[in-house]
Amino acid sequence: MIRQGFAYVIGLQADLELVGEAADGVEAVELAGRLRPDVILMDVQMPRMTGIEAIRAIGQTQPETKMVILTTFDDQDYIYESIRAGAVGFLLKDADVEEMLGAVRAACRGEAVYKSGHAALALRRAAADVAQAAGAEAAQEATPSLAEPLTEREREILQEMAYGLRNDQIARKLYIAEGTVKSHVHRILQKLGCEDRTQAVVLALRGGLAK
Repeated sequence: MIRQGFAYVIGLQADLELVGEAADGVEAVELAGRLRPDVILMDVQMPRMTGIEAIRAIGQTQPETKMVILTTFDDQDYIYESIRAGAVGFLLKDADVEEMLGAVRAACRGEAVYKSGHAALALRRAAADVAQAAGAEAAQEATPSLAEPLTEREREILQEMAYGLRNDQIARKLYIAEGTVKSHVHRILQKLGCEDRTQAVVLALRGGLAK
């Protein structure tokens, strides 16, 4: 019923097209391979294969597909595992319709969307886990070598990104226009060589550009 409700709402949007629905993780992986969607809304707990397992499987062959976890569980472990699996967003099922649609559109633009109070902690945990697994020496080597250094403003915005803030929230906090934030985020991704905000934040946390 929840899936059908979301499908109905998405189908009403002029800029969105619903290309498929899956009842479980295995079917999600199969459909994703055939339909090659831009964005997938993925539940966590499903029969046969969990959403996190499905995200890992899809990400191995379709890194261009952006995946957003949609769940009832506001749990740091779920967010952490979602990030490690490759999800670019984490949305609770009690979010309103506009938040859900906004998350889909943001994911399509390459923006990370973590609608949870545990997001910042989970992002730090994911980055720390990667650094620890690689070892202190490897973590030092992972520090980004930038052809062009980040400006003071870009570092400030990158830090707010690490806290899980959206562009509009960063704009309000720093008293600048949202369009200005978007421009800075675009430059940050270029300088770090990242495709989306999640990659940039994890790289920044690992390399000491954010904390």
